[in-house]
Amino acid sequence: MAYQAGGQRSELRPVPECPEAQAYLEDYAALLQTVPFPSVVVDRGWDVVLANNAFESLFRGVGPHPTAMPWDNFLRFVLFHPDAGTVLGEHEARWCLPMLAHFADAVERHAQDSRLQAIRREIAQDPIMEAAFRQGLPHWIRAVGDAAVEHDGAIRPLLHPDPRWGATDCRIVGETPRTLQRLGYTRLTLVMRQPRRAASASRRRAGVRRAAGHLSVVPAPEA
Repeated sequence: MAYQAGGQRSELRPVPECPEAQAYLEDYAALLQTVPFPSVVVDRGWDVVLANNAFESLFRGVGPHPTAMPWDNFLRFVLFHPDAGTVLGEHEARWCLPMLAHFADAVERHAQDSRLQAIRREIAQDPIMEAAFRQGLPHWIRAVGDAAVEHDGAIRPLLHPDPRWGATDCRIVGETPRTLQRLGYTRLTLVMRQPRRAASASRRRAGVRRAAGHLSVVPAPEA
């Protein structure tokens, strides 16, 4: 089906019942495949609705995970997958905190969303991530302002598995047409810049598998 991203899903995502909306998504999936940069369409809970081949290629090296594969739910991938740092450079400061900020805003606006509440419970089970969410994140949001919950325009580092890219940066571009907005979806494209050739191979591989309690960038408060 056109609404499925590549890779193996733990479950199928629902699609609009309206035939016109389904047809639109099928055509939009074809459009997405023409984009050379990683591009993904997500719903408000960050479940992936559509993803192009470039998106799948970016994350092709990550290991299996029951709930946090990048083509299943991108928020869960960033927060919970132990391999996230192998692809998302400066993972804690440049990816985790902005995503936590976006999540905090989403869970406040959609408090009854069961998927968001499930993610909130998982955060609470990780003491350091919970400390970051409850104590560290509000200070960080005040420091950076509204940009904390805005992905469009942000520049973030990537460690692409393709050696032609390697260690590089991407600009996140939000480009959601009105029809996708009406369906409750958001499209994000990672526009990759020229690779940083000076970066060492060791940094490319510095993707550091993390365990629970990984958010050292926001230390737990002292007792």
